[in-house]
Amino acid sequence: MKAMFVAGTMAMIEPASPEAPESSLSVGSTPVELNVTVVSPHTVRVTILPVRDGVTQPVQSDGALVDMEWSPALAQIRSLPGARVLRSGNLIISVSPRPLSIRIETKAGRIIQELTLDKDSADLGFNIAGGSLLGLGQGGPQFDRRGYVDSMVSGQGGYQLGTHGARVPIQFLIGTGGWGMFVHAPLGSFDLSGNRGRVRALNQHAALPVDVFIFAMDQPSEVLAEYAKITGLPEMPPLWSFGYQQSHRTLDGPEEILAEAQVFREKKLPCDVMIYLGTGFCPNGWNTDNGEFAWNPRAFPDPPKALEQLHRDHFRVVLHIVLEGRSLTGTVDGACSTAGLPSGRTPDGQWPPDRQASCYWPFHKPLADLGIDGWWPDQGDDLDAQSRLARIRMYFEGQQMYRPNKRVYALHRNGHAGMQRYAAFLWSGDVLSRWETLKTHVPLGINTGLSGIPFWGTDIGGFIPTEEFTGELYVRWFQFAAFCPLFRSHGRDWKLHRPWGWNTGEFGYPETPDYHPAQEELHNPAIEAICREYLELRYRLMPYIYSTAKETCETGLPIIRALWLHYPDDPMAVVRGDEYLFGRDLLVAPVVEKGATSRSLYVPRGTWFDFWTHESQEGGLELVRKVDLGKLPLYVRAGAVLPTGPPKQFTSEAAAGPLTMTVFPGASGVSSLYEDDGESFDFRHGEFMRIEMHWEDTARKLALRLASGARMLRANPMTLAIKIAGSDQARTVMFKGDPLSVAL
Repeated sequence: MKAMFVAGTMAMIEPASPEAPESSLSVGSTPVELNVTVVSPHTVRVTILPVRDGVTQPVQSDGALVDMEWSPALAQIRSLPGARVLRSGNLIISVSPRPLSIRIETKAGRIIQELTLDKDSADLGFNIAGGSLLGLGQGGPQFDRRGYVDSMVSGQGGYQLGTHGARVPIQFLIGTGGWGMFVHAPLGSFDLSGNRGRVRALNQHAALPVDVFIFAMDQPSEVLAEYAKITGLPEMPPLWSFGYQQSHRTLDGPEEILAEAQVFREKKLPCDVMIYLGTGFCPNGWNTDNGEFAWNPRAFPDPPKALEQLHRDHFRVVLHIVLEGRSLTGTVDGACSTAGLPSGRTPDGQWPPDRQASCYWPFHKPLADLGIDGWWPDQGDDLDAQSRLARIRMYFEGQQMYRPNKRVYALHRNGHAGMQRYAAFLWSGDVLSRWETLKTHVPLGINTGLSGIPFWGTDIGGFIPTEEFTGELYVRWFQFAAFCPLFRSHGRDWKLHRPWGWNTGEFGYPETPDYHPAQEELHNPAIEAICREYLELRYRLMPYIYSTAKETCETGLPIIRALWLHYPDDPMAVVRGDEYLFGRDLLVAPVVEKGATSRSLYVPRGTWFDFWTHESQEGGLELVRKVDLGKLPLYVRAGAVLPTGPPKQFTSEAAAGPLTMTVFPGASGVSSLYEDDGESFDFRHGEFMRIEMHWEDTARKLALRLASGARMLRANPMTLAIKIAGSDQARTVMFKGDPLSVAL
């Protein structure tokens, strides 16, 4: 018996039965080679490569994978006389020739997955029995993908854009029964309507090669960690990107632009980012036309002066950038061989179909030199998958050419597997302002997170107003967005998308002829007060949000989490797509019904605390929480230590008070607080602080200590106010970096 070591485990190949006749592998008339590679104890890679003139044709890189090659192949098979069994660690891989099938199971006999390849069409069949089917990117039918045929076509023209958002297909499917599957190649439609799933190549002439990663999991976190292993862990964005972002459309004159920013500071409405749309999608934007990089003098006659004022008032400035075409190739540091192409349209009004990143990126440099803080790359729906990822990579690497030690912010409309490696934010596209849209975006955000895209959000209020767009819908959307990674308000008739916009009597440049809000809707002072409450709450929760973002970048776990991720043995939790965990400790149940006075939600097992009242609630049941317009049901897990900060107007504002650590008793638990400078990559070199917090419920003690590799970043000791939820008990302590135990 022949044995080899693969991925740190003993891998053994059992020879085929000698009685079986020799049989060359082929798909249709194309000879193929089957490669089986053990990537890790949890992951098997199955690759079916065409053989032409005796030469194996490799899988072409599209940028999605961290590495194109992993371990040496456990088996490379061109002919298969009969069934063959491969063993690696806890996994058994059985290969059969007619039809070509690969079964992956555990030593205990649990079948993880069974792949088959149609001998004529090369369609990939796979098992979908048992459990919900989740993932597959942004958009499409929600929540469980079972029962649908998804064309997996990227862009705004897909499935019910108005309510379900733009489609950003990620060929990563999760079965809650204990498996995951990433189909790296071919790109194709997913048919989940039958007893078995099927992937059919978008281009049948390119059905080969097939490249599939199969993940076996005992715990849900394992499948996301394995996906991150092959496509990359998320990169850390700047701290300010988690603050509130105010987007604009048709601008007034330069004085009004700066005055509007000042209103945020005068009203003490927290805000970090001002985003300006380009001319072309509105009559008066920041630039001269879509795709152009020249400033519009009607809006910004003196760009350096305007930027200086906005920066002085502690706003970051993000600009809208448009790119159309079919392909974008290469990287920013490559050679440019197509110099001379314009940034936008050619003189005859056409968009150049093909570009190189190294030629296109330099158009951004004058804006970067002026101090532009981030980018909003729009359009690009016609770009192929590789180009969509190349564009995302271009912004991440290009910005660092000019600011090598500054993190990058870019908000994208399209994406592809691997985009998380470049700190990419994604928003859900040009959706309608409807209650159904808000309702659908809750499971949509969950599936997007389960697809390896952690930094996600939507246009608060919806992009295109309908008769349903009122202050009530806006404020319910605002509450939901306060618990999304991206907290941005944007849409047509844009002045209604400001926190105070529903009490001014105006909605700005009219962009939607059929939208005629009632005058009483435009004079509703209650909306601003509620928006203020959730703005302040978002900023007070920033220590928790930022710590969760760091966890995401280290584990692959999303920020918006399906209940299934932490409660996989709870059948009710597994199927819930109308609520989610925001990080590990907060349960969020957005109100998505017009005129709602209550919200039904499921609380998983254990003890939970109402965030607003600190009343405890035993889980494992459905409950009805009464709500008014100002309340979003929010619960905290027992055992959590929730870090919150003092109120701030922007994320980098100096703290005006201590951090508060609120302990939610009823169970023991572990939490952490992470800090770094929020701007640079110095955390990669040990410049960070992480305080590990262990709550011992029986002993009523909270133990604090620095995590391994962490250090105190502050010159003075940290003042921590430690409280017990639902109690008057509180203590103030000074943490200097040495282990500390606090009795409560």
